Amino acid sequence: MKPLHTFDDQDKPRHECGICGIYGHPDAAKLTYFGLYALQHRGQESAGIVTSDGTRVAIHKAMGLVPEVFSETTLQRLTGHMAVGHVRYSTTGDSNIVNTQPFMVHHQGIPLAVAHNGNLVNAVALRHDLEHQGSIFQTTMDSEIAIHLLARSLDQGLAQAVKESFARIKGAYSVLLMTRDTMIAVRDPNGFRPLCLGRLENGAHVVASETCAFDLMQAEYIRDVQPGEVLLINENGVESLFPWPPAKKSFCIFEQVYFARPDSDVFGTNVYLARKRMGEILAREAKIDGDFIMPFPDSGNYAAIGYSQASGIPLEMGMIRNHYVGRTFIQPTQSMRDFSVRVKLNPVRALLKDKRVIIVEDSIIRGTTGQSRVRSLRNAGAREVHMLVSCPPTCHPCFYGIDFPSNTELIASEKKVSEIRDFLGLDSLTYLSLDGMVEATGMSKDTFCLACYTGNYPVEPDRTFKKLGLGGCSC
Repeated sequence: MKPLHTFDDQDKPRHECGICGIYGHPDAAKLTYFGLYALQHRGQESAGIVTSDGTRVAIHKAMGLVPEVFSETTLQRLTGHMAVGHVRYSTTGDSNIVNTQPFMVHHQGIPLAVAHNGNLVNAVALRHDLEHQGSIFQTTMDSEIAIHLLARSLDQGLAQAVKESFARIKGAYSVLLMTRDTMIAVRDPNGFRPLCLGRLENGAHVVASETCAFDLMQAEYIRDVQPGEVLLINENGVESLFPWPPAKKSFCIFEQVYFARPDSDVFGTNVYLARKRMGEILAREAKIDGDFIMPFPDSGNYAAIGYSQASGIPLEMGMIRNHYVGRTFIQPTQSMRDFSVRVKLNPVRALLKDKRVIIVEDSIIRGTTGQSRVRSLRNAGAREVHMLVSCPPTCHPCFYGIDFPSNTELIASEKKVSEIRDFLGLDSLTYLSLDGMVEATGMSKDTFCLACYTGNYPVEPDRTFKKLGLGGCSC
């Protein structure tokens, strides 16, 4: 079974995964449910929660959205003061119930659960070695590798087991682990994926992928989990360890461009304001004459606001989104041209007729959907259609958790900007510069992973991994 998506989202990179954990609250499962609900944008394929009361461990997970997977009844069965949850979109593991997370095993009577966001770039080699040493894998997820490595070192204590196990792992990972009495948060030394620490009013500790999860459960944001940091959270409080040598920070800038919710603070920067500044800088770099600015809801909304305010060109909503479209619907007949666009976005013909339209988009990945959307604007009477993109051309595959693992899937790796313009049917196409995108975050270029734009990979994937095209999110 493959992930279910509406037709018109195929040109966007797939969301990653989201994790959330609570320690020290009697309603840990319900609070984790709220956290996952806030993180639903990071994965819409499956959801799961594992809980513990210090003695008994319970788990529930299934395919579907968070409110489809959990009910009041299932949450009541997930008892305990500790919970770890996960929402998933997979690209390297098959899409089925076996690969849902949290993934849990019992080793010598000890329950071990893992919830993972990221991608391990030496997964093929590690799995091969473990299988030759007798490990039997239950899933196709490389997240399971962490459990096998941990199990081999548990006799040395939990902290040492984490240190030794993750020292062998390369790549991007923000991870929550759980035993019967301890929750462990681990972030890779480069810090590719976000992870943050919060606290509830009763003193309970919360760890989540984004701060928007804290807002829904009314938790206070304390700080980010640092790159290369391990947090052990139990009845003794929070213990912070830095067991590995520091590495170059490589925060994924696509979190700011596209992935994260705009109401989150990610890597110390508010996402809404960063995207708005991308639009403002676009207005400085690209002066286009038009009648109005418009986004395709909801991509590009915030950069469009910034461009409009900086340029003085009014902002309009030339496309109206149908918010009640589900993830699947009856397939249209072949004769229903551009159905994939019209089912979710419909043009305002009276607004568009004879107008010079400037579209602001957050990214162009494959280009397939953009072509249909531009054609729908032309058919609605737009006289000119220009497009501004609030990031540079995405030319290189990602091996750290974004679903474009091969050059052939990226239109900018195959075509020049002028060729992309013609392919999409535009009068002009302008991308934000790399320096402009970084400037919008208020952070240093050296802080980010920019590999999808530059081809410079901070952690080199294993040769077999690259050959197989195993990019995307392994969780």
